[in-house]
Amino acid sequence: ECFNPFPLLLFQVEVHSVKVDCTVTSRFAHTVTTSKALNKANFSQEIFFEVELPKTAFIVNFSMEIDGEVYVGEVKEKEKAKKQYDQAVSSGRTAGLVKASGRTMEKFSVSVNVAAESNVTFVLTYEELLQRKLGQYEILTRLKPKQPVHEFQVNPHSNHSWFISDILNELFTLTNDILSQLVLLLPLCQAHISFSPTMDQQRKCPDCDGTLIDGDFIIKYDVKRAQSLGDVQIVNGYFVHFFAPPDLPRVPKNVVFVIDKSGSMRGTKMIQTREAMLAILEDIDEEDHFALIQFDDRIEPWRESLSKATKENVAEGMDYVRNISDRGGTNINDAVLRGVDMLIKDRQQKNLPERSVDMIILLTDGMPYNGEIHLPTIQTNVHSAMGGNMSMFCLGFGNDVDYSFLDVMSKQNKGVARRIFEGSDAALQLQGFYQEVANPLLSEVDLRYPDNAVDSLTTNHYTQLYNGSEIVVAGRLMDNDLDNFIVEVFGQGVRRRSARNGDNAELVSTEDISLSPPSPYFSSSMDLFLTKDHSLTVSLKDSVKFVILLHKVWEKHPYHQDYLGFYTLDSHLLPPTVHGLLGQFYHGIEYEVSDLRPGEVTEKPDATMYVKGQELNVTRGWQRDFRRDVKNGDNVPCWFVHSNGTGLIDGDATDYVVSGLFKRD
Repeated sequence: ECFNPFPLLLFQVEVHSVKVDCTVTSRFAHTVTTSKALNKANFSQEIFFEVELPKTAFIVNFSMEIDGEVYVGEVKEKEKAKKQYDQAVSSGRTAGLVKASGRTMEKFSVSVNVAAESNVTFVLTYEELLQRKLGQYEILTRLKPKQPVHEFQVNPHSNHSWFISDILNELFTLTNDILSQLVLLLPLCQAHISFSPTMDQQRKCPDCDGTLIDGDFIIKYDVKRAQSLGDVQIVNGYFVHFFAPPDLPRVPKNVVFVIDKSGSMRGTKMIQTREAMLAILEDIDEEDHFALIQFDDRIEPWRESLSKATKENVAEGMDYVRNISDRGGTNINDAVLRGVDMLIKDRQQKNLPERSVDMIILLTDGMPYNGEIHLPTIQTNVHSAMGGNMSMFCLGFGNDVDYSFLDVMSKQNKGVARRIFEGSDAALQLQGFYQEVANPLLSEVDLRYPDNAVDSLTTNHYTQLYNGSEIVVAGRLMDNDLDNFIVEVFGQGVRRRSARNGDNAELVSTEDISLSPPSPYFSSSMDLFLTKDHSLTVSLKDSVKFVILLHKVWEKHPYHQDYLGFYTLDSHLLPPTVHGLLGQFYHGIEYEVSDLRPGEVTEKPDATMYVKGQELNVTRGWQRDFRRDVKNGDNVPCWFVHSNGTGLIDGDATDYVVSGLFKRD
């Protein structure tokens, strides 16, 4: 008896109900699959429960209910699970195991002996952190019931603000009648999709047991996101930082396509490769540069250097691609090194934009033909030639490719590998991968958090951030003082400055970009430097509280004088309309800092701050924060704005000078 999420109707086993509930919280999916089957025969028989789930998901619970008694399974590591599974099966006990199933899915299967005229209910719960690709998150539920089901329900929903951008049903053979059962509800703060066709609507024909439902139920969506440093979610002492800044200009790229045309690429593979390359070249951006190298046991570049992606060059490149044909062996080593050498020479001759990204994209289906060159040697040669100055992406075509070799070589050179599965959609797989890496936004991205506020960080350095993707960093908070949780992001990219005086917008290359965090994680000078001496607390109607204190500076300093600090303790209680010297900073400001350069003091470099449409000269320094240590204070990094804050504050500094703290003149 085979029972895929839904058992086959053999030997009088009846599928009573199938229910899939998926709850999405931001980027996290929690899915519960519940299936109930009845053994209508007058003898006991074994039923196999089988369900496919995404490879990136993890099982958190599995249980079976037989005649009112619940049996709960244990979730174990793969090696231990396999050993225990084999032991259980050999002794006749019930057990389940997850196995790979195709490109993106894994198969969970379990069997149980069900008595005559008894029923069994299977409940599988799994969770998944969804990855953002091409600007969307994707929830995939595989539906292959094999037969009509009495109670069939698929119910994805969310209790948070998220936007359903698409529902793909092309893998279903859905009629208009069955589509009428697909209900989409989008209230202001939640979304709910309901798919519950009746038995008659599921049938292929009125008198047959075949079902129309056979494929993947896919939902694509995106979330509302902050305008600067992304979203930070804090739960039970841990935080997750999602970084996908909108509206960053793409970085021009210089890409060399290295295409395997060996004999093993003969036929469909070669046809699909040409088809994909033509589509890729048709969409390439005019600011990019590209090159084409075809290889077997010989290396044949289209041109000896990269070409700007003008309409004329793209058209000639497409003609070249149309004439690529298969023959010969496979010389990956020399082909890739030729592409690297091409990029290096064009860099030296200044033929490429100074601030652009260099990448090699290798497409191959085989192994190096030269037995004298071992795979680790090729990896060493490529890594040495690239010198950490470019990225490599490897696409392994087919089942016979040495994927681990390509995977290691990509990771050694700031890239990733991807297996291209043989099938009618191979060309679309190639295009899809290229679209993921086609629009770089930032390189060498560092996400920094205070050492005294967090620990147990996941990876917080990424070589590339691409348009439509997202960086995720998680860690543990050392305390609950969120005022001390300051996020800084540094990366290399380009800046698009706003047009002034009617001029066109200008795209300016820059080596370093520092992005400023939004409120409430933005820490400005108004709420940093608190001390217990000479202070006065002011409360407005027992709600908003301020601290006014006297800052003592160096005695008899020629121009630095003692000054009063005015700090807020409850800035979130003030409306956005509050302005003035302090009000304009209550809800944070957006700024970028770049062009780091030596200052008058070695330890205090200068930089350029872009804020409020202005370019300000700022100096890196340190100040004391007395909130945690009222005696000694903590050193915190700051940017000091010159000329009394001109360009940062609204108006002139003298506009805010008063003769007394509580006077109007």
